[in-house]
Order: sequence, then structure tokens, then C-alpha cells
Amino acid sequence: MSTPPSGAGDRLVRVGAIVFFIGALATLVTVAPLFLGTDPFPPFAYALCMLMGVGFLIAAAGVVRSAWAGRQRA
Repeated sequence: MSTPPSGAGDRLVRVGAIVFFIGALATLVTVAPLFLGTDPFPPFAYALCMLMGVGFLIAAAGVVRSAWAGRQRA
């Protein structure tokens, strides 16, 4: 059984999902001290939360690239 060939934007979608989940984890870790009443993290930790948006944009670029490649084939 062979694996299907990956599309034009599949790798971008995978990388975007990984970056998004790293950003989501950073968001959970950064927001937790605010609910626990402990000292908040430094501003650099809040900057890591932006990885959610970056990952979403990378994944969206992969979807657009796949759609564009599919349209070129048709």
C-alpha cells in the first residue's frame, strides 16, 4: 500500500498546525498565573502567544497554495 503524494500546501498546513498548538500551549501557560494569583510572566511570554496567529496564517497559506495548485491542474 503506497502513501498518496502530498499536495502543494500540505507541509505548510502541518507546520502551521504545529506552530498554532505551540502558541496555544504558551497561551495556557501564560494565562494560568493570572487565575492562580501568582506573579505574571514577563512580556516575552505573552509574545509567544502570538504564535497562535502565526500558525493560523501559515496553515491558511498552505490551504490557499493547495487550492491554487489544484486550480492550475484543472
